[in-house]
Amino acid sequence: MNLPANLKYTKEHEWIRVEGDVAYIGITDHAQKELGDIVYVDIDTLDKDVAQNEVFGTVEAVKTVSDLFSPITGTVLEVNEKLDGSPETVNSDPYGDGWMVKMAITNPAELEALLSAEAYGELVGA
Repeated sequence: MNLPANLKYTKEHEWIRVEGDVAYIGITDHAQKELGDIVYVDIDTLDKDVAQNEVFGTVEAVKTVSDLFSPITGTVLEVNEKLDGSPETVNSDPYGDGWMVKMAITNPAELEALLSAEAYGELVGA
């Protein structure tokens, strides 16, 4: 299973990559494999403040719809426009072009509570 060590993870299967005072957020390789083929991503929180663990959107696969939970508190600055025309990018490149939102980080201390790649791997049995 692909678990980049430079990312932090949540128990709800989101990942976060911090770049200065902003963060990129998406779903993990494990999550996309469990969901199957992603057919639609709905994120309606652009320019909105989102609290840690609050739903910031949904991802729809062929058989199910799952909520996306924010790993941190922040403001959604950008939604990945690639997801509009090709949501399957989440399946093929979940940690790269398949990111979902870019957020301004409100409370950097929240990052400390997130899981390392090793801890997340143990959680999902990798």
